[in-house]
Amino acid sequence: MSGETRARDDLHDAIAAFDGQRRRLLGIAYRMLGSVADAEDVVQDTWIRWQNTDRSDIREPGAFLATIATRLSITVLQSARVRRETYIGPWLPEPVNTEDDPALGAERAEALQFAVLLMLEKLTPTERAAYVLREAFDYPYPRIAEVISVSVVGARQLVSRARAHLSSERRIAVEPSAQRTLLEAFLVAAQEGDAAQLEKLLADDVVSYTDGNGVALAARIPVSGRGRVAKFIAAFSHHFWSGKSIGWVRVNGQLAATLVENGVVTTMITVTASDDGIRQLLWVMSPDKLRHVRAAQA
Repeated sequence: MSGETRARDDLHDAIAAFDGQRRRLLGIAYRMLGSVADAEDVVQDTWIRWQNTDRSDIREPGAFLATIATRLSITVLQSARVRRETYIGPWLPEPVNTEDDPALGAERAEALQFAVLLMLEKLTPTERAAYVLREAFDYPYPRIAEVISVSVVGARQLVSRARAHLSSERRIAVEPSAQRTLLEAFLVAAQEGDAAQLEKLLADDVVSYTDGNGVALAARIPVSGRGRVAKFIAAFSHHFWSGKSIGWVRVNGQLAATLVENGVVTTMITVTASDDGIRQLLWVMSPDKLRHVRAAQA
């Protein structure tokens, strides 16, 4: 066999091995970063490193690739936190249509919904990596320890701390059907500007987050508290909804409403709800983050 033939076969094997792991790599990176664009960049950088690696001694390509993607994600996450300091208004994870892009919903759905991704933002990069690998992809602790360069005991402690932090903020979520009912009722009350009805739907400690990065009509600070949020929503009822049609889409494994104007999705709205009502209102208005939210169902 000629050297050229061996090189060609080796590249073919490298591509096959990488393609077999691409879905998982994207899932890890997205859960780590909350950004499709950044996750895709991590996957591309992982491929470049894989292509330039001496693969003759690598017995587990999947483990090797996941390690590269996770470590790259940690580095990106550290720099992303600096970039977000200049972001205009609240930063929310980029929504992805999990019906169109099932790769991100592969494995377990854990660490995919907005409420969890938002809570993960409060963890350190290594805590986040350990949690994602364990809870979303069921990695054993020895493997997690290898990926993030800690001891097995350290890996267990990182996951335990992450779980404790998240469980302290979590409440029992309602069933998807109840979430849709709440979201539908919210949309009706919001369009009518009915503050009293809005208050009935909201939890006492509800927070409304709008991610617009400076776009017109996007609130630049979170609004919290049942009364304040209800009055805030009612105040813009007469102009915000005009000329827009409402559709439904499933993003990040949960139901969301889309506002479509002239065939373009201008806003995505979803909620986090528990037995006491809507706890979080999440509005995504940044055009850059709506590119993966299709209007076909509107």
